[in-house]
Parts: sequence; structure tokens; C-alpha cells
Amino acid sequence: MPQDAKRHTERQAEAAVGGGALPKERIEDEIRRDIIFGVLAPGLRITEAALARKYGSSRVPVREALRTLEAEGFVESRPYAGSTVSNIPAEEADDLFAVRTVVETATARRAAERAARQLSAGAPDGEWWTFRGRIAEILAAGDQAVAEGNLEKLPELNVRFHLAVADLADSRSLTALLRQLAGKIEWLYAADVDNRGKDSWSEHRPIMAAIDSGDAERAQDLMSAHVTQSRAGYLSRFSPAAPAD
Repeated sequence: MPQDAKRHTERQAEAAVGGGALPKERIEDEIRRDIIFGVLAPGLRITEAALARKYGSSRVPVREALRTLEAEGFVESRPYAGSTVSNIPAEEADDLFAVRTVVETATARRAAERAARQLSAGAPDGEWWTFRGRIAEILAAGDQAVAEGNLEKLPELNVRFHLAVADLADSRSLTALLRQLAGKIEWLYAADVDNRGKDSWSEHRPIMAAIDSGDAERAQDLMSAHVTQSRAGYLSRFSPAAPAD
């Protein structure tokens, strides 16, 4: 079991033993992350009662969480059949990567164009440095995780990196679109992190170098190649036609 998922399970067990329930606002996130990291495996039948026991909650917030997760595509519910953990079909994964390509190349270009304006002004403003500082921290944390072999940390850090680039682009629309995709992006990344995690993470710094230099064309091209490589790697292992490992 990945270490991040293990820590989630340990926190849940501690809450149950100590008689303390997880806050309502965390239940949805805990279920989502347990799906992303395979604690709740695709195809697993889940019930409100079982999840309430697992997360130390009543059934009402669990029911509300399942509705949200069903809308996001993490859970499938059928009348009289209950709920099961979803799987991402290869064709849906391909669609997600296609949308990512459009959204994330746009964010990289916009971020680089904004950097160019900052450079022309003589010095970046305070907001720019705040966002850029967050990206530096994320990149450092990811580099450390790779160096220490803690690849289970990369899916969350990867999503944080791409959202931070969107923040740097200063486009509310692009940021909102990316946030809608964030959970699925993390799910796909987690499924393939042992195969492509290190290579994928190493591609982030060249993207940021292009953004920092204000080179919009190069930033866009590098981001496009980054998502394309992730798509090819994922589909080569998880599409129905992919050869068995």
C-alpha cells in the first residue's frame, strides 16, 4: 500500500479508536484519496454503512460525499445495486489527456507571456513572486521525493504544480477548468507513477525555465510534449490493446 494511503488509513483508525469522528468536510476528500491510491479498488462495492464505520462518521455526510464523487466520476451508483468504485476506461483517459493538452498548454503560454511582461517592467511584482515561490517549493519537494524514492508523494505534488502554473498564468477560467480535472489527473498519475513518475517530474523544470524566460512558444511546446508523453505512457500500459506486463 502506498505510504500516503497508509497514513490516511492510520488516521482513520486512530479516529475510530479514540472515539473522534473525522470532520464532515474531510470525509469526501478521504474517500476520494483512498480511491486515487487504490485503497478502495476499482469495481469494489461500497456501502454508506461500511464507509461510515471506516471513516468514523454518520451515514449522512458519507451519502453526500458519494453524490459528489459520483458527479466527479469516482463512484458509480445504480438503483437497487448500490455504489461501486469506478474505473477510468482507456477512451475516457484519452479524452482527459486531450482536454489537459488544451488547458495546460494555454496556461503555460499565458504564464510565459505574463513573465515577459514582468521582465519588461523591470522586476516582477509581489503577486508574481508569491506564486513563483510556491512553485519553487513544490519542485523542491518533488525532487526530494524522487531522490528518496518516495514516488507516492508525486501525484499530489504534480497536481499542485500544474495548478500553480495556472495561478501564475492569472486566468480564472483556465484555473477553474484545471481544478475540475485535478482529481482525475491525480488518479491517472497515481496509477502510472511507478513507471513514469520520475521522468514526468523531471520535465517540470524545463517548462518553468521557459516560463521564467518569457518564451511563450517554448513553454507551450514543452507543456504539450509533457502531457503527450504522459498520455502515451498511460495508454501503453492501460489500454485494452496494451500487452500484459
